[in-house]
Amino acid sequence: MPSVLSMALRPERRRASPPPLAVDLRLVSLVGMAVWAVAAVVGVLTWRLADAPWTVPVTCVAGLVLGALGLRWDRRHRGAVPAAPGGRAAPRG
Repeated sequence: MPSVLSMALRPERRRASPPPLAVDLRLVSLVGMAVWAVAAVVGVLTWRLADAPWTVPVTCVAGLVLGALGLRWDRRHRGAVPAAPGGRAAPRG
């Protein structure tokens, strides 16, 4: 088995990378944002009712903001990837 150093120095010896999976980024972002929203509600409740740090709900809000940025990015770049059969994005490559 080749060492990590030899693979780093000679990348042509590595196996080819597998093709990327076709995923609906909008659906992934929306599900992630829903999870962050639930966590934000729980975080605010524990912050107000218990002695949890204020960083818990702030972290959840940051997750929601990043999800919104992901939705915006997906909307702007959706046409850059050709559609595959079934309405899903085709892998680039």
